[in-house]
Amino acid sequence: MSIPFVDLKAQYESIKNEIDSAIESVVNQTSFIGGSVVKDFEAAFAEYVGVKNCVGVANGTDAIEIALRALGVGPGDEVIVPALTWISTAGAVNSVGGEPIFVDVLEDQRTINPALIEEKITQKTKAIIPVHFYGLPAQMNEIMTLARKHNLKVLEDSAQAHGAQIDGNLVGTIGDIATFSFYPGKNLGAYGDAGAIVTNNDDAANTCRMVSNHGQLTKHDHQIIGRNSRLDTMQAAILKAKLPYLDEWTEARIRVASWYNEKLRDGVTKPTIPLNMKHVFHLYVIQSPKRDDLMSRLKQEDVGCALHYPTPLPHLKSYSYQNHQIGDFPVAEKLCSEILSLPIFPELGEEQVDRVCDIINVNA
Repeated sequence: MSIPFVDLKAQYESIKNEIDSAIESVVNQTSFIGGSVVKDFEAAFAEYVGVKNCVGVANGTDAIEIALRALGVGPGDEVIVPALTWISTAGAVNSVGGEPIFVDVLEDQRTINPALIEEKITQKTKAIIPVHFYGLPAQMNEIMTLARKHNLKVLEDSAQAHGAQIDGNLVGTIGDIATFSFYPGKNLGAYGDAGAIVTNNDDAANTCRMVSNHGQLTKHDHQIIGRNSRLDTMQAAILKAKLPYLDEWTEARIRVASWYNEKLRDGVTKPTIPLNMKHVFHLYVIQSPKRDDLMSRLKQEDVGCALHYPTPLPHLKSYSYQNHQIGDFPVAEKLCSEILSLPIFPELGEEQVDRVCDIINVNA
């Protein structure tokens, strides 16, 4: 039985009429940049998250970079980021002239460890970027307490956590500003690159909108130096068609994760979910000292799997100039040697999960 890591075709076929109609509408209107379709999606996503403002941008990486500019982060500023996440979180800090300061993560939750943040705060620290990782929220209560104590801004990187919750509050509503990616494989995915910034701060939202559209809010009125990072109209139409299904797909992901939790034996470490959090399982990630053997066996059996991510950010060549040594981030280093992402998508069936678990249980 061949099992893909993710099956985007299955999702498309489940709502084919809505997607085809959305695409056809954009083509018929020949409105390919901006327009009411983008505004409608921005309004719908802002309502879904529960914030006043949503600014659509070209991708999730641009979203972080533009949001940092709106928070006033620039050359010489330091921004605290987790040692284990996708490169965009840290790279965006460099792109605005700042310096990412890495903090190790919690082994059980894989998100940034709040207890280690304060020792990294200096007079140059301007912001913290907690990442809601794999679909599990970061420890925002502790992070917000630290941020208020030290007068720091908080940017929630929510790229992997559409619909995740802490104490009943959706991620993206807790910090000063938040960013989302709509990369095709995300819980809410476009059919190309797309992203968004959400915030309750009107001034920050206006700055983001100007930066993403050549520094203008109205045509030819360039108030600041901006860039071109607009949400593509076709992607906005597709996202608007998909958004009403997001909660249904989230519950399906949670159901798949519950099957894994039930069927995987004790030879592997399964995800930890704090009682006050809702994990939306963008990824289902196990942990095993025999990770490489398990990955090889799954691939032999034509089962998709992946590493998210194989190297802590501070140990990448791109950050060698910071001179970090092995042992500086022991939890992230251990996780990177043991984590393995298993197939998970809303349409995955229990029989397929049984097959994946059988392979792992025999070899764990």
